Amino acid sequence: MQRKDHLDAFAIGLLIACCAFWGFQQVLVKATLADLPPVFQAGVRFAGTTVVLWLWCRWRGIALWAHDGSLRPGLLAGFLFSMEFFCLFSGLQFSAASRLTVFLYTAPLWAALVLHWFVPSERLRTVQWIGLVFALGAVAFTLRDGFVGGQTPMQHWGDWLGIGGGIAWALTTVVIRTTVLSQVGAEKMLFYQVASSALVLPVLSYALGEHWSWPWEFSRFALGSLALQTVVGAFASYLSWMWLLSRYPANKIGAFAFSTPLFALFFGALWLGEQITLSLLGALAMVGVGISLVNRRKPAAPPASQTD
Repeated sequence: MQRKDHLDAFAIGLLIACCAFWGFQQVLVKATLADLPPVFQAGVRFAGTTVVLWLWCRWRGIALWAHDGSLRPGLLAGFLFSMEFFCLFSGLQFSAASRLTVFLYTAPLWAALVLHWFVPSERLRTVQWIGLVFALGAVAFTLRDGFVGGQTPMQHWGDWLGIGGGIAWALTTVVIRTTVLSQVGAEKMLFYQVASSALVLPVLSYALGEHWSWPWEFSRFALGSLALQTVVGAFASYLSWMWLLSRYPANKIGAFAFSTPLFALFFGALWLGEQITLSLLGALAMVGVGISLVNRRKPAAPPASQTD
């Protein structure tokens, strides 16, 4: 597999398509809440994705059951992944999709903070600590805005669930980075996550007392929404992202991920009429600056001069 040291036009186009769809998807999920309760909706989505991914692997001859020591970390990553989407889908009941996406995409901050303590090579330098404090200050200010001037009475619950989703996403990243999961194929890594979610989320939905309906009772809009979420959102876009990570520089790819909240802001305002406030835009900008500082790498030392 040949890696590239820069993003070509194909990679950039694919990255923009993934991020644009992810921003749209948050709005789509919120719009579907009128037909399907949140955690049930997420469970159905990932059950469908598990089937699609399994068929894909069968067609491509990709082994999912090989004994490679990844079962335990895979199940842990899968559980954390399901918690991320439990928080995300539940939070959309209380908060605007655009606002919740901003909190969800604080995940790189939490991942950097955890990796600092557990991976010596990931120790944060002074400039990275400044970026972390800067971004978390923006998050704290935006949380305060949810308590004192929320658009809905329960908006602060949605905000906290968004942060919980970001933390779960960050912990999933840490598990992948620090275990044998970093050496398994993209399809198997994704299978652990979607299959675990297909098992965990229905249990949580049942425990919450959500109303379950059968597929033939779904509206046409709900069926179309689930099809898009399953095939494009949880299957094609995630596999594309992992494929890009295996061939292009991770830091340059990661920079594109933060465009997702911008797309969520745009689609939320266009479709759902969500309010875009200056404080939210300011918080998004500050979190973006903070993440860019956290992701700054130590400059490489110049090569030692050689003497004859």
